[in-house]
Parts: sequence; C-alpha cells; structure tokens
Amino acid sequence: MVQLSGVPVIVLKEGTERRQGRNAQRNNIAASIAVSEAVRTTLGPKGMDKMIVGSLGDVTITNDGATILDEIDVEHPAAKMMIEIAKTQDSKVGDGTTTSVIIGGELLKSAQELMDQSVHPTIILRGYRKALIRSRDVLKDIADKTDASDKDILKKAAITAMNSKSIAGAREHYAEIAVSAVLQIVDVRGDTKIIDLDQIQIIKKEGGSLSDTELIDGLIIDKEIVHPMMPKKLKDVKIALIDAALEIEKTEFDAEIKIQTPDQINLFLEEEENVLKRKVSAVVDSGATVVFCQKGIDDKAQNLFAKENIIAVRRVKRSDMEKLSRATKGKIITNLVELSNEDLGTAGFAEEKKVGSDNMIFISECSDPKAVSILIRGGVEHVVDEAERTLNDALCVVRTIVENPYILGGGGSAEIELSKQLKEFATTIGGREQLAIEAYANSLEIVPKTLAENAGFDPVDLLVEIRSKHDNPNGKSIGVNVYSGKPENMIKGGVIEPLDILMQAIQSATEVASMIIKIDDVIAASGGTKAGAGMPEMPDMD
Repeated sequence: MVQLSGVPVIVLKEGTERRQGRNAQRNNIAASIAVSEAVRTTLGPKGMDKMIVGSLGDVTITNDGATILDEIDVEHPAAKMMIEIAKTQDSKVGDGTTTSVIIGGELLKSAQELMDQSVHPTIILRGYRKALIRSRDVLKDIADKTDASDKDILKKAAITAMNSKSIAGAREHYAEIAVSAVLQIVDVRGDTKIIDLDQIQIIKKEGGSLSDTELIDGLIIDKEIVHPMMPKKLKDVKIALIDAALEIEKTEFDAEIKIQTPDQINLFLEEEENVLKRKVSAVVDSGATVVFCQKGIDDKAQNLFAKENIIAVRRVKRSDMEKLSRATKGKIITNLVELSNEDLGTAGFAEEKKVGSDNMIFISECSDPKAVSILIRGGVEHVVDEAERTLNDALCVVRTIVENPYILGGGGSAEIELSKQLKEFATTIGGREQLAIEAYANSLEIVPKTLAENAGFDPVDLLVEIRSKHDNPNGKSIGVNVYSGKPENMIKGGVIEPLDILMQAIQSATEVASMIIKIDDVIAASGGTKAGAGMPEMPDMD
C-alpha cells in the first residue's frame, strides 16, 4: 500500500505479507544461519550424527551434510537457497557439502555485522567478489600437483573423506575398493581423463559385516536364471546381449487366420516352434554360453537353452545391458540374424549366488572392464545406507583427483592459509571493501574452528598456534589434528583433500551468500510460502 495525495492505493492482494529493508535482510540471514548451524556439529572425524525422522516414520541416521539437508523439510525461502549449496556441491564434486554450507553461513554472519556498522550491502558484495577471485588464485598456488595414478595418495584422500563417517572402522577396506573401482573405469580421451561414476554399480544387501563388502570386476545382475535345469555356474563364458524377444510376438496389425482342420492347427503350432528354434539356433551357433535378454524368453526357448547347457536371463534393465556391454566388451544385438561370435562379450565366470534372501547373477573376472559392481554388506539397513553414502563420497573424491590431480592439506590447513593471504590482500585494497575482504578471510576460519570445537578442544588457543605456524614459508599445510588437539602437517599426516572440492565449496558459498545479502524486500503471496515460515518471528529492526 502506498500513499498518493493522502489517499491509500492498494497494490498487492489482501493477505500478502511483505518485509522490507534491514528487517527482510535480518530475517533471511537468520534463517540461512540456522541451516548452517544445523549441520555444523557434523563436520570432521569427531562430528556428531543426526537422526531424521520422516513424515512416514522412516529414520535416517547420518552426518552427511547433503543427506541431512535433503531430508529435512524446510519452508523458509532463504533457507532453501542454503540447501541448494549442498545440492550443487554434491552434484559437482560429491563431497565438501558441510564445509560449503558452514562457510556460507559464516559469510552471512560477517555481512550482518558489517551492515550493523553501516557498511552498504553493495560494498560488501564487491569485497566478497574480489575475495573470491583472489581465493581461486591462492588455492591454485598452494595446491600440490600429484600423480593421478598414485594409489597411495588416492587411498589417503578417500580415507580422509570417510573419516567423519560412522563406518570409519572399515575405511581402509572401503578406500581400496573406491580407488580400484575408479581407476578401472577411467576413459582417456586425448589428454583428458573422463570418469563416469554411473558405470560403478552399487548394490546394497543386508547381512554380513562391512568387511564383507566387495568389488566385482564385472557386474551383478539382480535377476535369477530362468530355468531350473540350466547350469548355476560356468567358466570362461561368452555372453550374448540381446535386445529382442526370444518368444512369439504379436503382429503389429490385427490378423485373422481361418483354420478348418486339426492338421492346420498342428502346422501352425509347428511353425511357431520352428520360429523359436531358429532364434535359439542363432544364439547357439554364435558360440554363446550365457544369454542376457532385455525382453521375454518363451518357455520353449528356455527348454532349448537348458538342453544346450546355456544360462539365460530375461527382462534385464537397459542400464544393466549397457553396463554389461562395457564390462564384457559385447555388443547389444537387436536382430538375431546379425549375431556372430565377434559380437559376444567374455568373462571368467558367470554364476548364480544367493545374497541375503535373493538370488543374483555374478559376471566376474572380466578382462579390463569399463563397468564394475560393488556389493555393500552390513548388519542392519541403517548401516548399509550410511555405507553407501560414505562410499559415494570416497568415489567422488578419488574421481576428482584423477581428473584434476591437485591436492591440499585437510584439517582446515588450506582455509587458514587462504585466510592469511586474503588479509594481506585486503591491505592493498583500502576503503570499506577492505573490511569486507577481511570479514571474508575471517569467515573461512570457521572450518578449523569448528573442527577443533567438535573434537572438544579450545579453538582460540589452537587457531592462534596454527596461525603462527603458517607464518613459516613451509607451514601452508599445518592444520588441526582432531585426535591430539595439536597443529600438524596434514599432507605428511595423510589428511588430503582435492583442490576442486574446496574451490567449489568456496565458490558456491560466496555466490549464495551474495544473493541473500542483496535481497532487501520479500513479498510473500497470500496462501503461498511465508517469508518467515518455519522460523521464529524477527523483531522490527528499523
């Protein structure tokens, strides 16, 4: 509503809620900080877990930032923007979600303090933008190049990613699986290495222990052999991948056949059987000993395959067929007439095994497979689910280093070094933008500070000690040892993280914080999401 010559003019619909100026900014920042604080205690090896109970009573226990924020039901629009940081971080690099969210929250907290000192949001945004550009350059300078094929480095990075998870006891085993799986599926295109994690099939089965988790150098198909008389295990198999029905299909058009004598019925049935025999013969003549069919297999065809000692599996998913093709080097055939020995894939073993309560088919010992499977085992459902999330983090970290082989020290060492250099950079800028850059630098120290707090140590004394170590030219990798509470060289201690993960975390956090700072007017339509929904009412600060 506005006043025009003393007469009120109504612009918005009745019931619309509007917050303006500092009140809107404070409300948005408070909601965003609340999201950041919700996951802050989960950071690091000593972080705590969260139990999330869904609307249907399903329980999730985890300390994975992306999972926590994805599971909780948030209504506040600014808080939803913070959750987008975690989703972006997870989709881009797969790890560092908690780091990105708590940095974003701290940037907003610092911005609020500057606005309380009458620093205009536009000046803060300019300072943050300059700090982000400088941060990218500094991170590239302090990162160490490594050998992308060095399994020891990759394993240490994977273990670092898993240290904070509840399955930390099995992290060595999981790290070896993650490294082996990623290195197996690398595609080299010119000078570029491409890794598609979708080619790593992850299957979860309750029962057994975490140490029973295994990497299959081939594929696991969650199906059963179609006929009881077929062999349950074959060695040195040749695999036919067929995208055609091994059964009598209906014609495309409605047809009517007039049969006048019993002999004609027999001829009709015989011709149907001959059609099936020709299809089966095409497979047998190719030399195949295992058949994976994307469509159906008729009972008569099953009998014929069983007589030939051939394993047959029907209605295999298209995605599994493509993975089988990459694993066995076989071609997916749509016309059985074209099937030949050159189209067949190969594997060391094809075997039906009982895993838990289900029968599954294992295609193993493939020669240089470009698709592999990981079978995750665990005592209960919650453990298996957390193991999958943990393994996904490890796979993403290893992939990131293989694709861009630059590493940083963990334990907050990179953030402290970056903070130090940004403070030096701020002195060259001057003006109020210097305050924003210094605030940005201080915000980055939330990572080592939180690591120390979650481990039960005094963050103030520890940060002072670490900062003094970073004044040394060789101190860039000194970070927080959460077990001893002392400064330590993280690279030498095997605490390693990829450059791309921290780079993406800082970029995502800065962009979202800048977007929230710039909002000074929130208009919520009647019946829609309220600007303060789910949050305590903020007092009027104007």
